[in-house]
Parts: sequence; structure tokens; C-alpha cells
Amino acid sequence: MLLRITLLATMFAALLSGAPLARANDLTTTDITFTRSDGTTTTGTVHAPAGATGRPGVVLVHGSGTRRSPHYAQVAEALARQGIVALHYEKRTEDYTPAHRDFSLLADDALAGVAALRNRPEVNPAQVGLWGLSEGGWIAPLATSRSADVAFLITIGANSGAPAAQQTWANETRFAAAGIRGSMIDVLARNGIRQIAGAGQFAQAGYDPLPVLARIEQPVLAIWGDKDRLTPPGDSLRGFQEAFDRAGKTNYTLRTLPNAQHGGFTTTDGFDKGEQLAPGYAQLMGNWVNGLPGSAVGQADEPAVQGHSVSPLTPLAWWESTAAQLALLAGTLLALAGYALTGLARAWRLPDARSARILTAAAGIGIVGTVAQVFFVASTRATSFGPLLFGRTLSWVALQLVAVCAVVALGFVIARRGRMLDGAGTGARIRWALVVCGGIGFTLWAFYWGLLLP
Repeated sequence: MLLRITLLATMFAALLSGAPLARANDLTTTDITFTRSDGTTTTGTVHAPAGATGRPGVVLVHGSGTRRSPHYAQVAEALARQGIVALHYEKRTEDYTPAHRDFSLLADDALAGVAALRNRPEVNPAQVGLWGLSEGGWIAPLATSRSADVAFLITIGANSGAPAAQQTWANETRFAAAGIRGSMIDVLARNGIRQIAGAGQFAQAGYDPLPVLARIEQPVLAIWGDKDRLTPPGDSLRGFQEAFDRAGKTNYTLRTLPNAQHGGFTTTDGFDKGEQLAPGYAQLMGNWVNGLPGSAVGQADEPAVQGHSVSPLTPLAWWESTAAQLALLAGTLLALAGYALTGLARAWRLPDARSARILTAAAGIGIVGTVAQVFFVASTRATSFGPLLFGRTLSWVALQLVAVCAVVALGFVIARRGRMLDGAGTGARIRWALVVCGGIGFTLWAFYWGLLLP
């Protein structure tokens, strides 16, 4: 009898507070299909407490990438346990590539999800908001700023800066955590992103989220893991707060989760991802949503400590533009290839050409190896790079040694000009000029990419 009274008292208190009554195993999932703004359709799954009616709802907006992840279902279930009906849907993959993605169209997709969830019997249509992870932290605010149908906004791992600057910070952070230093981190990580962005191959590279944040009138809960290694958590919290304060916005809550990674999961170092959401993450969202509007009252945690701050990417100067870099690279390769091919003609051969041959081989290896290294840095999220020597990977040290050999060989070719060309014909002189031009081009290129820097 006493147990029944206790349970009834608990349920009554929960009803008064708006807290969820559903147990962990008392949830429902419903697959739905809804129409997007361009007339195409997508599918999604609604997670809700069993028997829910008139509950708050939230639509989950994906981070970057196109592969399906159980992450969203896990977050949706955690929200449902907090009494919040959650929809996660299949992300648009058409025309979504590293070089192109349309934030505006993706924001419209999120609003289509809001419309679909507002029509569900489980939810109160006046209490449907958006949740955005990482890239979704750019898209969900954009959607929120466009529609009064969005009642609130939650972000996790969102950025207050541009995508290209964020990715550079993530590369630098990853390199530094692995013990890498010097030219490999100072030049390669940063210049690689600048070149990709300058060539138009980095989607939304310069997107500025601050004007969008300033337009949002709805309550905002923004969360960062204190060990986020993909988004600068401290800089981003400060950026959100400054944007809101400048706009005179007071209905926001900015929180830092202890021992949490980019997506709000447990972690040991920020790079690994545990199987469970960080303690308190789901409860934070549940209490905040169920407590609106009083739960959003201009509160902000201390920004998380970062190893270094984000540095904006400077635009490419004319001499380092994609066209100039390609011209330098093409000219260098053509000159070296011309030297190698004209050697088939016996009359054009140079006497004592060992240094020229070393220069040609070393420059070719250096160029191919560096291009491969740049693409590796741009495409991988590896946090271990194998053994290091002087704060550099063995492959980078090898490339630097190859570059030094090429420059030394170029010095010998120039210094021995008289001996190499004494009595030589026009063909041999042309070959000497080709290898020198190729060597000078490689030297300039190697300096830019850090091969000849400490």
C-alpha cells in the first residue's frame, strides 16, 4: 500500500513539473515519409514516449557526411526518455559532395521535418524545435532564423566561425595531439585547406554563421563537449555569446559538457568516442526544453580550454593562387621531363650529369610525395601517424631530405656550369637550362609547402 502511494505521488509530481513518465523501455518508434520543399520525399523515424500527446518535439539535423549513423537514433531515444518527441530523417545526398553542398536547401529540408512533426498527434505543434550537430550547427540555426514555426533551437558541437577555418583548427589540433610540430603543422595543415578552398573544392568554405545567429529570436541551447577536437569549443561558445549579446538577445543557454567529445558522447581524449552519451547531456536537454521559456535566461558556462585558438584563413595572394601554383608545378614538371626526354638524343647529353640526374629524380619524388601527403591530411581523421623524428612523421622527414638533396644538386649544376657546358652544343645547353629552370621551380614550390622549412 505504501509503495502504491509513493508511486502515485511520484507520478503526480511528474505531471505538475512536466517531466516525462515513460520508462526506458516504454517508447514507440514510427517510420514516416514527408515531402521536402523541392517536391522530393524522404523518410524518417519518430521516437516518442508511449501514449504521448501534446509533448514538445524536436527534429534532428545531421552533421556532415552521407553515411547513416546510429548516433541520431540514440539521441532521439534519449530525448524521448525525457518526454520529448524526436524525429531523425534521411539526409539529402543529392549533389552533396566535399566540393558542393547547399546549406540553404538543407535548412529547407529541416523545416520540412518540422512541418511533418508538427502534424503528429504526439506533439504540441507550438513546441517543435530543431537540434543540430556539427554541420547541422550551421544549418539548424539558418532554418530557425527563417521560420516562426520553430519554437526553439538546440546545437551540439556548433561553430561560430567559417567551415574552412574550423577544419584547419581541427587539423592543427589533431597534429599537435600526435606530437607533430614545425613546418608540417604550420604550413602543410593550413596551406592545404587554403588551397582546397581557393580552388573551390571546399563546400561553403567561408560561410559566416554570425549574422544568422543574430537574427534568431527563439530560445537557444548551445552545448559543447569540453574535449571537442573537431570544433573549437571555447572559441565557439564565446562567438555565440558575443553574437547574441550584440543583438540584445537574452533567451539563450550556453553549456560546456565535462568529459564529452564533439557529438556529446563520452571520451577519454576527445578523439575517441564512447558508446554512451556523456552524463547529464540528455537530462540537460530535457530539463531545458520542458522548462521553457524560463530555462533560457542568458546563462553561459565558462568557455572550454583549448590548446590554441582559431586563426582565420587569409585569402590566397596572387602568387599562391590555384592558377599560379598549378602553373609553377606544371612548368617545373615540364622542364624536368624535357630534360629527361631530350637525354635520349646522344648529341644533347651533358658530360658529368650526375648532379642533374639527382636533381631530376629528387624533385619528382618530392612533388609526388608532397601532393600525396596533402591529400592524406585533407581526407583523413587519423590521430596516430606512426613514429616521429624531430616532431615530424618519417614520411615528411624523408620528403624534406629529398628536397634538400634536390636543392644541393641544383647548386652543383649551377656551380659546374662551365665544366658541363665546355664545348657543348646547343642541345646540351638547352638541357642544362631546362634542368636549372626545373630545379628553381621545385625550390620555390618546396619552400611554399614547408619542405625546406624547419
